[in-house]
Amino acid sequence: MRAWWVENPGPIAMNPLLGGDRPDPVPGPGEVLLKVLVCGVCRTDLHLAEGDLPPRRPGVIPGHEVVGEVAALGEGSARFRIGDRVGAAWLGATCGSCRFCLEDQENLCLTPRFTGWDLDGGYAELMRVNEAYAYAIPDVFSDEQAAPLLCAGIIGYRALRRANVPKGGRLGIYGFGGSAHLAAQIAIFEGIEVYVMTRSEKARQLARGLGASFVGDAREEPPRAVDSAILFAPAGDLVPVALRALERGGTLAIAGIHLSDIPPLHYAEELFNERQVRSVTANTRKDGQEFMQLASRIPMRPTTTAYPLAEANKALLDLAEDRITGAAVLQLGQH
Repeated sequence: MRAWWVENPGPIAMNPLLGGDRPDPVPGPGEVLLKVLVCGVCRTDLHLAEGDLPPRRPGVIPGHEVVGEVAALGEGSARFRIGDRVGAAWLGATCGSCRFCLEDQENLCLTPRFTGWDLDGGYAELMRVNEAYAYAIPDVFSDEQAAPLLCAGIIGYRALRRANVPKGGRLGIYGFGGSAHLAAQIAIFEGIEVYVMTRSEKARQLARGLGASFVGDAREEPPRAVDSAILFAPAGDLVPVALRALERGGTLAIAGIHLSDIPPLHYAEELFNERQVRSVTANTRKDGQEFMQLASRIPMRPTTTAYPLAEANKALLDLAEDRITGAAVLQLGQH
């Protein structure tokens, strides 16, 4: 099969992904083999390629927003049938026995395995997936629309819940890429007033089109204090900016797996009056199921930019340089 993998991470401008032929994977017990149709391009893939996230093993294939067609079943697999459309997401396996798994917090599992980091992902024509961690794709979404829902969408949903926005409240969003533009759609659907702060003019145009109440530059002060905020941009220097925009008792949720260093915080201006900061760590399968149901009801409409599999490095470079509006996807064989 054709695939891209990370052998030696480096600056994305140096094309660190290596492409070529890899042996076709064979599904093991409880697994399904997917013929990959579309794979979303996530900022986490960029962090992996550049080494911000050290690869868990040499030659790992990135990609964890995967829409595929079941091509083969491993021993004992019974959840899906050949030909079913299935999604693979970031959370690829958990132990099921640590205290966090037993307390319905499997996103904090002590020994998790992640798609495209520990497990080979969807920058390839074929991939293996543990069927217990896969998602059925609602018919309302095309392959290309569904791909970014599997990470950008799910993580945006969890970040929105972690931000603890009050009913009818005001939400500040910092950065407006693949995940943010999906979270904003949920918030607006739920009657939340959305203020978007981002440096990209194209992203600001998208935010206006989706119904944001205010759109400004990344460091611009919103017209009113926000009850909650989500930081999607991997820029630690925006943490104090977002905290200063919070109303008393407000919550800032940080949605990225990687963040540049946070500068010293001024207690009185940025934390006092019970402002708080929360991180967002992966997701549970329950998050994914709840999000897919909600996304179908809205119905959510992801904005995507498509690339052929051969241009995986270019897609990551465009992502790094903010040349993508919405979410990027790799097309392999859409329905």
